Amino acid sequence: MRQLLTGARLFTGDVLLDGHALLLDGPDILDIVPAVATVAGAARVTLPEGSLLAPGYIDTQVNGGGGVLFNDTPTVAGALAIAAAHRRFGTTALLPTVITDDLNTMVSAAEAAAEAATVPGSGIIGVHLEGPFLSAARRGVHKESHIRRPNGVDLDRLCALPRQFGDLGRVLLTLAPEQVEDADIARLVRAGVVVAGGHSAASHERTQAAVRAGLRGFTHLFNAMPPINNRSPGIALAAMTAKDAWCGLIVDGIHVHPDLLALALAVKPRGKMMLVTDAMPPTGTDAVSFTLYGDRIHRRDGRLVTDDGVLAGADIDMAQAVRNAMSLLGLDLEEALRMASLYPARFLGLDGRLGQLAAGFQADLVLLDADQRVLDTWVAGQRDGGMTLA
Repeated sequence: MRQLLTGARLFTGDVLLDGHALLLDGPDILDIVPAVATVAGAARVTLPEGSLLAPGYIDTQVNGGGGVLFNDTPTVAGALAIAAAHRRFGTTALLPTVITDDLNTMVSAAEAAAEAATVPGSGIIGVHLEGPFLSAARRGVHKESHIRRPNGVDLDRLCALPRQFGDLGRVLLTLAPEQVEDADIARLVRAGVVVAGGHSAASHERTQAAVRAGLRGFTHLFNAMPPINNRSPGIALAAMTAKDAWCGLIVDGIHVHPDLLALALAVKPRGKMMLVTDAMPPTGTDAVSFTLYGDRIHRRDGRLVTDDGVLAGADIDMAQAVRNAMSLLGLDLEEALRMASLYPARFLGLDGRLGQLAAGFQADLVLLDADQRVLDTWVAGQRDGGMTLA
């Protein structure tokens, strides 16, 4: 069915447009037309005055939501429940993320995500395997007993995963460059795995070599990385100066000082920084705690922490991340929205169908009020409807 969405300002991913309407044809965007246009056979949907219709948010790092942790529920139902919980916060596409575990659990999670991606309107566009080939010294809350270097069987299993998704999604693997040989990084990339660096104490030089081997991005920049040292700048500086690599940013005012993020934005070429949430099960709930690896994680003052005060993911959603990018980092609305949609789409190589309002793109949309709070979403042309502000 064709729908003409009118009454809202449009942000295409490139420019803001007044006096225009968005024409949908089932799951896809057919065209942008003048708001006064009459389109035969299209149902006219009038959106609230003063609202903004923009590309739906894309989150590449989502450990959980709606009370579900993907590590504990590595199933189709688990992936769908997480996606549903994040939709009220404007996220229309995401990678359910499984952190360091035994490889069987991680591969099972990836296979479940691949099946969930076939469900129309699921919002699942792949899977993020964060580990297990990480630095034990920079593991954060990741379980040390599962951290190791990859072997040939591991690589065979990981290289087979992108075929399960086909064109429906991507497999993102976070690894520590010092734990994986360049030849193995190159093999993973040739197989279609998107490789990112994180939870790493790699040197500047080792990281640069990994980028040359095909490392495409960096997971939650500055977190689980050594601080930049004048004689040993390490992975964080290599991430900032790798002009063709993307960096994920947790903009909650807690994980990284806003001024350091602003510095990184000034150094990095425009379009190479993207927002992530690193969200955990409490997102979309009133829960004050949850369990990770059998340990209690507490939700306190905007933080998720262990009994010892170690951060365990982030208590933030993408709608708040967009607002924080404006209030804490001084970005304009358009750039904050790009960091939540267009740039992650480019990072994943899905920018031919996601991240913009343009003919031929999937109709993944978020409707915002004047304060960038979420009024509604559409996934593949299907409107969620009846949302409260988030």
